[in-house]
Amino acid sequence: MIYTVTLNPSIDFIVRLDHVETGSVNRMDSDDKFAGGKGINVSRILQRIGYDNTATGFLGGFTGKFVEDGLVAEGIKTQFVAVDQDTRINVKIKADQETEINGAGPDVTTAQLEELKRVLSGLSADDTVVFAGSAPASLGNQVYNELIPLVRETGAQVVCDFEGQTLLDSLAYQPLLVKPNNHELEAIFGVELNGIDDVETYARQILAKGAQNVIISMAGDGALLVTPEATYFAKPIKGVVKNSVGAGDSMVAGFTGEFVHSKDPLEALKWGVACGTATAFSDDLASIDFIKETYQQVEVEKR
Repeated sequence: MIYTVTLNPSIDFIVRLDHVETGSVNRMDSDDKFAGGKGINVSRILQRIGYDNTATGFLGGFTGKFVEDGLVAEGIKTQFVAVDQDTRINVKIKADQETEINGAGPDVTTAQLEELKRVLSGLSADDTVVFAGSAPASLGNQVYNELIPLVRETGAQVVCDFEGQTLLDSLAYQPLLVKPNNHELEAIFGVELNGIDDVETYARQILAKGAQNVIISMAGDGALLVTPEATYFAKPIKGVVKNSVGAGDSMVAGFTGEFVHSKDPLEALKWGVACGTATAFSDDLASIDFIKETYQQVEVEKR
């Protein structure tokens, strides 16, 4: 079973209008509300491409019920720990410029954290756990240094989708996959990347620090998968970007689902690129039909 861990889920409230005038009343043209959070996005795409999974983390209040009801309606299993305060709402304004206003998230008590640890400590070597996104301020991202080794002690694999120091810390636990983008890779090593050879050089440094597989996403310039055995470059696919928010999460879902199923990194990369690209070209997370259509356009070269 694949588990996704979202420590700070949200309702993503998508607002669309032509232009935002600060200091004035603005009227939206349309809106949508989705269950949000990086791990939850991974769960939703995994389910669409045919991989059963269980979403866990912390949920609270009427907003938490909205998130859980939405996941259950999509056929996703849930095993969340209830918290006392409401799950946050993130407002994403899609106008002439894209603007986000993200909530802080609830306070998580020691007892609630221990309950999540009990869930994660009950896994087995047959399981894979996707840790994605930041933790609530009450926990801080250092909490991952408690949760990831707990999972690894069960024999389960971990996938880690973080930025910066949190990503670097996770490498000590040999994650199955990490997926920084090229800008995050520059920030990690304090360098400027000039071309794909530089990207591969620093991706291999992440591999040397413990990762089993590294994908560097490069938006309109494609994606690079580095494994101990080989490097693969997925060419960019042309289209109109509508949703940059969930594209990376979708790529993680596509790779993880296929790799757990087939253990084939090349095929996993293709599904990762298909899922990520299809979501980038969709208003919400991509549909299975659009993912399959996009998969047919994926071209990968071995370097």
